[in-house]
Amino acid sequence: MSVRLHPDVVATDTDDGTVLLNERTGRYWQLNSTGGQVLRRLLDGDEAPRIAADVADRHGIDPERAELDVTAVIEQLRAARLVIA
Repeated sequence: MSVRLHPDVVATDTDDGTVLLNERTGRYWQLNSTGGQVLRRLLDGDEAPRIAADVADRHGIDPERAELDVTAVIEQLRAARLVIA
Protein backbone atom coordinates (compact mmCIF):
# COMPACT_ATOMS: atom_id res chain seq x y z
CA MET A 1 0.00 0.00 0.00
CA SER A 2 1.50 3.30 -1.08
CA VAL A 3 0.63 6.21 1.20
CA ARG A 4 1.39 9.89 0.75
CA LEU A 5 0.37 13.07 2.50
CA HIS A 6 -2.62 14.92 1.08
CA PRO A 7 -1.30 17.81 -1.07
CA ASP A 8 -2.70 20.39 1.38
CA VAL A 9 -1.02 18.76 4.41
CA VAL A 10 2.43 19.31 5.85
CA ALA A 11 3.98 17.27 8.66
CA THR A 12 6.54 18.35 11.22
CA ASP A 13 8.22 16.15 13.79
CA THR A 14 8.32 17.48 17.35
CA ASP A 15 9.86 16.24 20.59
CA ASP A 16 6.52 14.59 21.43
CA GLY A 17 5.50 13.17 18.03
CA THR A 18 4.30 14.71 14.79
CA VAL A 19 2.06 17.66 13.99
CA LEU A 20 0.08 17.70 10.74
CA LEU A 21 -1.34 20.93 9.35
CA ASN A 22 -3.85 21.29 6.56
CA GLU A 23 -2.65 24.55 5.06
CA ARG A 24 -5.93 25.11 3.21
CA THR A 25 -8.24 24.79 6.22
CA GLY A 26 -5.86 25.72 9.04
CA ARG A 27 -6.81 22.57 10.99
CA TYR A 28 -4.05 20.63 12.67
CA TRP A 29 -3.61 17.24 14.29
CA GLN A 30 -1.03 15.97 16.72
CA LEU A 31 0.22 12.40 16.75
CA ASN A 32 2.09 10.96 19.71
CA SER A 33 5.56 9.53 19.05
CA THR A 34 4.23 6.09 18.09
CA GLY A 35 1.61 7.56 15.76
CA GLY A 36 4.28 9.74 14.20
CA GLN A 37 6.52 6.72 13.65
CA VAL A 38 3.64 4.85 12.03
CA LEU A 39 3.02 7.78 9.68
CA ARG A 40 6.70 8.16 8.75
CA ARG A 41 7.06 4.46 8.03
CA LEU A 42 3.93 4.48 5.88
CA LEU A 43 5.29 7.44 3.94
CA ASP A 44 8.56 5.52 3.52
CA GLY A 45 6.65 2.64 1.95
CA ASP A 46 6.49 0.17 4.84
CA GLU A 47 3.41 -2.06 5.05
CA ALA A 48 1.06 -2.00 8.04
CA PRO A 49 1.76 -5.61 9.18
CA ARG A 50 5.52 -4.98 9.35
CA ILE A 51 4.99 -1.70 11.22
CA ALA A 52 2.64 -3.44 13.66
CA ALA A 53 5.16 -6.23 14.30
CA ASP A 54 7.83 -3.66 15.10
CA VAL A 55 5.46 -1.72 17.37
CA ALA A 56 4.62 -4.95 19.22
CA ASP A 57 8.31 -5.78 19.68
CA ARG A 58 9.29 -2.26 20.73
CA HIS A 59 6.48 -1.85 23.27
CA GLY A 60 6.14 -5.48 24.39
CA ILE A 61 2.49 -5.75 23.43
CA ASP A 62 0.44 -8.46 21.78
CA PRO A 63 1.01 -8.46 17.97
CA GLU A 64 -2.75 -8.60 17.30
CA ARG A 65 -3.30 -5.54 19.52
CA ALA A 66 -0.50 -3.71 17.71
CA GLU A 67 -2.01 -4.54 14.33
CA LEU A 68 -5.42 -3.23 15.44
CA ASP A 69 -3.80 -0.04 16.75
CA VAL A 70 -1.75 0.57 13.61
CA THR A 71 -4.80 -0.07 11.43
CA ALA A 72 -6.80 2.40 13.55
CA VAL A 73 -4.13 5.09 13.08
CA ILE A 74 -4.17 4.54 9.32
CA GLU A 75 -7.96 4.71 9.15
CA GLN A 76 -8.04 7.89 11.23
CA LEU A 77 -5.42 9.51 8.98
CA ARG A 78 -7.51 8.57 5.93
CA ALA A 79 -10.81 9.70 7.48
CA ALA A 80 -9.30 13.10 8.32
CA ARG A 81 -8.00 13.31 4.73
CA LEU A 82 -4.44 13.71 5.93
CA VAL A 83 -3.11 10.90 3.77
CA ILE A 84 -3.99 9.41 0.43
CA ALA A 85 -3.59 5.67 -0.04
